[in-house]
Amino acid sequence: MTEVGIGLGSNLGDRCGNIIAALLALRSRSSVRLTRISDIYETPPWGVVEQPAFLNAAALLETSLSPDAFLEACKEIERLLGREVRERWGPREIDIDLLFFGDVSVSTDKLTLPHPCLFERLFVLVPLCEIAGEQSVADRSLSEALSHLAEIESGSDVRLNPLATSRMRSAFD
Repeated sequence: MTEVGIGLGSNLGDRCGNIIAALLALRSRSSVRLTRISDIYETPPWGVVEQPAFLNAAALLETSLSPDAFLEACKEIERLLGREVRERWGPREIDIDLLFFGDVSVSTDKLTLPHPCLFERLFVLVPLCEIAGEQSVADRSLSEALSHLAEIESGSDVRLNPLATSRMRSAFD
């Protein structure tokens, strides 16, 4: 089994419900074991800013799948949950990003590991560091990367969403 880090985001429909449904769908697969889930954070949109705020979370899983097969499983879950193809960085029902896959490095047309923007986005690093801050990815400490990025983007608004977090926790208790 390989440890995998994912980021989840939603800004359309039942945002919290979309994240919960994605995690439950991943957990239901025999080749995947969900090990840790972060709290849920409310974050402003990134890229295309004229859209609703996002809910974001991160999770750690273990899988026997290959990186490509795991990516395909995530894309299938996105489709099942109603994700429509829209503009890049635009609104979405659910987004499941593969952040790291053990210590594997991949660079293909379909997949880049670790995620190429992992160290550039507070909405990814904040929840990921909550559950895996002691880890290093691509020889970089996640917690040190978060501290550095937080200094640069001191005005960024990544806020814990207690109601969404409580709803998610009750779905997994």
